[in-house]
Amino acid sequence: MSLKAKWINFLYKVATGSKNVRNLFTPIGATFYTLITVLFVVIALQVDNLFNLPKLLSTPLNVIVSIPILSFALFMMGWSLLSFLKVRGTPVPFNPPPKLVRSGPYAYVRNPMLTGIFILLFGLGALFRSLSLVFLFTPAFIAVNVWELKTIEEPELEKRLGGEYIQYKKSIPMFIPDLRAKSKKKM
Repeated sequence: MSLKAKWINFLYKVATGSKNVRNLFTPIGATFYTLITVLFVVIALQVDNLFNLPKLLSTPLNVIVSIPILSFALFMMGWSLLSFLKVRGTPVPFNPPPKLVRSGPYAYVRNPMLTGIFILLFGLGALFRSLSLVFLFTPAFIAVNVWELKTIEEPELEKRLGGEYIQYKKSIPMFIPDLRAKSKKKM
């Protein structure tokens, strides 16, 4: 059995296991992901200093630009979290909701929490005036997350939720909502 298959099976077993096991792994998963995200930001800022990169925006323009970006990111993350908590789950893959969530932001994108985190990183890049965070580290972070979603999380979701998730995946974009598709359906 490949490492990928072992990881998918482990994630499936925890996600479908006892509440105690899910509750044990949830803070571990959330902490690990938060640390990785913070690490990307810290390394980006160090790269800016190490290579003496020019500042992205002038002060106070950086604050003016970053506030709406960060506000929208926090709104998306909060809305996503509330949608999961309403059905007794979390965005942490170890402790997902017991059923597919298709309401709230999940009616528009499959991964609104990650969309919010990606926007948050761009907002922090603007706030910290970091060229490498905006143009190198955030795109790299997005690429790593897309790879992980495609190779681990989505196969586990297909295994756990079956055809319902496969249909959802076909009809709802991964990160960026297709608002034109919603308006065409109404016509």
